[in-house]
Amino acid sequence: MFRNFTSTLAAVNAGGKKDDAKKSISPTLRTDIYSAMDQTKAWLGGEGGGGQAGDGVSYGSIVSTIQKHFPDITVGLDSVGQAEGEVAIVVGGVTNMILEMSKWDGMAGGMAMRTWVDTLSDAHGRISADRGGVKISRKELVGRGITRGVNQLTDVTLMTREFAARIQIISLLKSVNTKIHGTGSDQARQGEALWSSKFI
Repeated sequence: MFRNFTSTLAAVNAGGKKDDAKKSISPTLRTDIYSAMDQTKAWLGGEGGGGQAGDGVSYGSIVSTIQKHFPDITVGLDSVGQAEGEVAIVVGGVTNMILEMSKWDGMAGGMAMRTWVDTLSDAHGRISADRGGVKISRKELVGRGITRGVNQLTDVTLMTREFAARIQIISLLKSVNTKIHGTGSDQARQGEALWSSKFI
């Protein structure tokens, strides 16, 4: 489902941006970020009767919010119902929204990233680890999706150039994999290495 979305993010990360750079912050960006965080927390945990990651439908409102700020992103149909893919797209999109805000207001971006990392950790912690007879639990799929969204679909070129805010944001992004997969896990070590390289 997300091949087009992922391809678009990859093209942006490779430098395929539009020539007309934004001149100011969107007036609704901050509100949309916190709204998307609240929606994502409920969606990841399957709380509130609004669907859950992997149902193939309920991510739509979150993706619509992301597309308000990244309109060139299109969502394909080749991963409908795949929890890991849906989570990766949503996590990558919301993370990019926060990085976009950090470009205009580094401190606000850092505070939003702190809230986002805590939201992801809390939502993942509330998911049952019960496999229910399947090979991979929903909790593991959501964890993999969070890791993929943060490590692969995040566009670091959107991040602020303010030194202190940049260090704070990168440190928070480094901590995501540790919070989700545990200290010393392969994912935590890979995330640490990846985000440490972004200091340069």
